[in-house]
Amino acid sequence: MFSDFKEYLWVTKVIIVFSGLSFLFFGISCLFSNFMVIEFKRYDLEKFRVLVGVLQLLGSVGLFMGLFSKNWAMLASLGLAILMAFGFMVRIKIKDPFILAFPSLFYSLLNMILFIILIRFETK
Repeated sequence: MFSDFKEYLWVTKVIIVFSGLSFLFFGISCLFSNFMVIEFKRYDLEKFRVLVGVLQLLGSVGLFMGLFSKNWAMLASLGLAILMAFGFMVRIKIKDPFILAFPSLFYSLLNMILFIILIRFETK
């Protein structure tokens, strides 16, 4: 996929910063936004809102730590990919339109791609 190690570093850093900033925002929103309180009630998952917000913030911190240690980026990207895959499944289960479900799918795939890139270059 990537021609050299230098290109891999650039791409992973861009993904890490983009996803890390996104989940920093999502985590804060999940914890403090009235809109998210309403959304989690709509999902019938209100008891998990704080947990999801904390996991998003931890994932964000893990990604940013991953700029200095690849192991953190691997752990955080895998965790966020799984969390967002569950988010996508919830959206499908409650029959949200695809346009509302798409962000969770996008972030799940983005973080899975990051994880795969990091695993692929683990030995290099």
